[in-house]
Amino acid sequence: MSRICSVGGQALIEGILMRHQNKMAIVIRRKNGELVIHRETIKAPVGKFKGLPLVRGIFMLGSSMKVGIKALTLSATYFEEDEGVEATEDRFELWMRKIFKDRADDVLVAFSIFTALLMAIVLFTALPTVIISFLRGIITNVYLLSALEGILKMVLFLAYVLLISQMKDVKRVFQYHGAEHKTIHCLEARQELNVKNARQFTTLHPRCGTSFLLFVLIISIVIFSFITWSNIWMRIGLKVVLLPLIAGISYEVLRLSGNSDNALVKIISKPGLWMQKITTREPDDDMLEVAIVATQAILEDSEC
Repeated sequence: MSRICSVGGQALIEGILMRHQNKMAIVIRRKNGELVIHRETIKAPVGKFKGLPLVRGIFMLGSSMKVGIKALTLSATYFEEDEGVEATEDRFELWMRKIFKDRADDVLVAFSIFTALLMAIVLFTALPTVIISFLRGIITNVYLLSALEGILKMVLFLAYVLLISQMKDVKRVFQYHGAEHKTIHCLEARQELNVKNARQFTTLHPRCGTSFLLFVLIISIVIFSFITWSNIWMRIGLKVVLLPLIAGISYEVLRLSGNSDNALVKIISKPGLWMQKITTREPDDDMLEVAIVATQAILEDSEC
């Protein structure tokens, strides 16, 4: 029996990105119903340590963010065309193209990744620490302070996800997210990839980016329960420095949760699956078709 392909994906604006090994396929549904298929070979990360546990998670995260932002940009371009929105570049983008010329797109992607990471660090790392630090004069127990910081961090994350989930366009992205998961479940169950078969599966999947983000939050809470509160800026600095390590640990936990039937692993996976009840929605048949076409596109000539 052939082995099960390890396929991952990402929901886009009216489309889906599917990825397998060094292949990716982006499928976008245009307003007229046409499916646009974009295939690309992903450049493998370089470095002799790229396959080591913990380290490989850092490489995978960087690669996923780079590929994901490119795919989102492409889907946004098609969406703007279909909605009749004229694509314009601001002064910053024009300046970047003038300076970096043919490499401008890569630099803009790198800048987008940096900006996204910076916003995440400020909102979910620095802000909770600064807010809870005002309680140091009242609470002296460092473990209680860390617990409160962790609770605030989780509340901010949950509030953010709930807030964006109310946006009309985001709701559709979450439906495509559900279509992605249903299709991957169908593939892993070795059933023929079609809408009817994919429809029967759940929109929740243990090997999901939502679960990864939750693992990052939970693991960071545990680790920083043992870090001093004597200097909050040093605490924030340590959080930034140790973020790659935490991401590496989270990736290993995610891999384990997606490939194990162990009871303990299932318990660890539960919070991520609960969160996916917000970040995934039931897709319509057209969305499932997009996910299936994207999956088939990356599995052509595959031994799976």
